[in-house]
Amino acid sequence: MDTSQQLHQYLFPDDEINVFAVLDGASVPDLLAQLHEHQPDHVCLYRGELEPGLAEAAPCLIQLKPNFEFSNWLIENGQGKHWGIFAQSYADLRTLRRHFRSFLTVHDEGGRPLLFRYYDPRVMRKYLPTCNAKELALVFGSVESYLVEDEDAVSMLRFTRDARKLRLEKKLLSDGN
Repeated sequence: MDTSQQLHQYLFPDDEINVFAVLDGASVPDLLAQLHEHQPDHVCLYRGELEPGLAEAAPCLIQLKPNFEFSNWLIENGQGKHWGIFAQSYADLRTLRRHFRSFLTVHDEGGRPLLFRYYDPRVMRKYLPTCNAKELALVFGSVESYLVEDEDAVSMLRFTRDARKLRLEKKLLSDGN
């Protein structure tokens, strides 16, 4: 089984849970064109009418479906490129948009707002292990698990939360595993 097939099985373990991607428009070449071409259910995480340049760079929440053209394109082309993160949830797109929007902006010690690029897998895999129980509750909300590419680009990390504690599982995606 090749890496793409293994990633597909890891993302879509059953038909019960919804799978989403939060993708960074600044990192994914032609994301808006791919969304237009394949028409998955998706929403921009920024509010309002955006200037074209900002619209291209904005993070998008996309609901993925097994064996759907956009899902296949993302799985086959995005691994190891830091395009975004995956989330598994029983919630719907609208609920998750509200959730993911809630922590796009954070404040530094001086109260200045900062854009929090949690949807960059390099950020998420470093950030989650530093969270206390209250922060984990905020970041997880109705998300059952986050799936994030590992540094080696051939492994996925699944972060879950159990009894106020973060759990981590590493899955090697390569032939024979």
